[in-house]
Amino acid sequence: MVILVILVNSLISLMLFYVAWRVWQLKQQLAYIADRLTIYETCTHAALNKAPENIYLSQENIYNLRQKNQALQIQIQQVRQIISLLLQGQKIWRRYFLRLELISGKKIVAK
Repeated sequence: MVILVILVNSLISLMLFYVAWRVWQLKQQLAYIADRLTIYETCTHAALNKAPENIYLSQENIYNLRQKNQALQIQIQQVRQIISLLLQGQKIWRRYFLRLELISGKKIVAK
């Protein structure tokens, strides 16, 4: 009977030793995962810490570019209008000299 009690106690002790060993391994794995997560959190914090400021600066730069673009669009429109006026003036000029040529009968040579 004493041998049976010793065997049962030994068996229980071995099972508890195995459970303790597995818990210790789990603790090691959890410590490793916690360390990795801490490193990831530090890197993420360093990368995202300046994000709001960078977003604000980017928005400001985009606003400035849009303002410059509007000014350039106005200048392009003005240049188009000037070119259009010059082309109209050229057409009128040609008509005028063509009429003079037809009336006078002389050919006018442009230099």
